[in-house]
Amino acid sequence: MNFRIGHGYDIHRLVSGRPLVLGGVRFDTDYGLDGHSDADCLTHAICDALLGAAGLPDIGHFFPNTDPAYKNIDSQVLLTRVCGELSRRGFAISNLDATVVAEKPKIYPRLDEMKAALAKSTHLPVANIGLKATTNEGVGDLGRALAIAAHAVALIVKA
Repeated sequence: MNFRIGHGYDIHRLVSGRPLVLGGVRFDTDYGLDGHSDADCLTHAICDALLGAAGLPDIGHFFPNTDPAYKNIDSQVLLTRVCGELSRRGFAISNLDATVVAEKPKIYPRLDEMKAALAKSTHLPVANIGLKATTNEGVGDLGRALAIAAHAVALIVKA
């Protein structure tokens, strides 16, 4: 069996007047992430980890922010398409592990919902998805609550 590992990272600036979506879960806030799609940085990081593990170009190659078809699109749709692309190339996802870096809102109480949404989009068991949240301890734009970032690692296998 051919195991492959990929890493993904994404960051988006927080702005007022946009919905905040992380891991496919909408948070009740008056601010959200700025971006062409729904700007779900966690899901974008996972997409890039999966694509990288398969040796494919990043999410922007498949879903460019210059294409109006992806304006405000639900990133879970993008994740499902990425999983389909991997499947067509003979890859299966073994597991995902990700960390959200945010000063606000509190992520921890919603982790189970986020894992369930990601499991639905990837067809993985919830037990195969690791998800954590941390702060940036007041350092930089992340620490001043001006942005939210996410790191993700994916293990895929090609039989």
